Amino acid sequence: MSEPAAVASLLPRSLTLHRDGPVAVLRLARPSKRNALDDPTVLGLETFFSAPPPDVRAVVLDAEGDHFCAGLDLAELGATDAVAGVAHSRFWHRVFERIERGRLPVVSVLKGAVVGGGLELAAATHVRVAEPSAFYALPEGRHGLFVGGGGSVRIPRLIGVHRMTDMMLTGRVLDAQEGRELGIATYLTEPGGGFAKALELAHRIAENPAASTFAVLQALPRIAAASDDDGFFLEALMAAITSSSDEAQQRMSAFLDGRAGKVR
Repeated sequence: MSEPAAVASLLPRSLTLHRDGPVAVLRLARPSKRNALDDPTVLGLETFFSAPPPDVRAVVLDAEGDHFCAGLDLAELGATDAVAGVAHSRFWHRVFERIERGRLPVVSVLKGAVVGGGLELAAATHVRVAEPSAFYALPEGRHGLFVGGGGSVRIPRLIGVHRMTDMMLTGRVLDAQEGRELGIATYLTEPGGGFAKALELAHRIAENPAASTFAVLQALPRIAAASDDDGFFLEALMAAITSSSDEAQQRMSAFLDGRAGKVR
């Protein structure tokens, strides 16, 4: 069995995996449930992001059907006590942390419902491509609930605490254009164009040297959260580490020799 097939065999039926060269395409596959997240699906995400194939350089996170993800499958809530509820939330935190702080850049394709836990999942990815059908909501507050997948940490980084407060208190729904303007999505495509754009971006990302990708994924968020003084020091360390790599040296030589294209 090939390595991609071996990895795919470990995933639940609610996730599919295929390869496009150095890019892995991971798809949520519960379209009849608007790709709502149940425990097996979240565990499948953890399985993949805990040990992705070593030659994968980027991931496209897509979804079957018309919707990215309508959030937590409410059948998962049931009757539970507070301790079990905390454990379940921390389980989601652990998995989404593996996505956000793993070694692979993740480009998500947002369409239709990006709601509740679906928005929390999207916020854990690194580049977000939206189609015009995408809409964003956090209905937990209107249901007497609170976000539990890391949304109270990640989503305010994108849109601010005041906008998240509005969404949770009033049930406000943002459309695709508003989502892009506020910073949820970084790209907005034509209808049906999300996957092609995400795959193009993932291949472009896969061409980057491993050292600079590591710096962007691991150092940049920590620098942003640090004091200015600590941030400047961390930046200096990462600048020195990345520029000293063999691949960076080769690319700088190619640029100086006129063998690499300039930014235009």
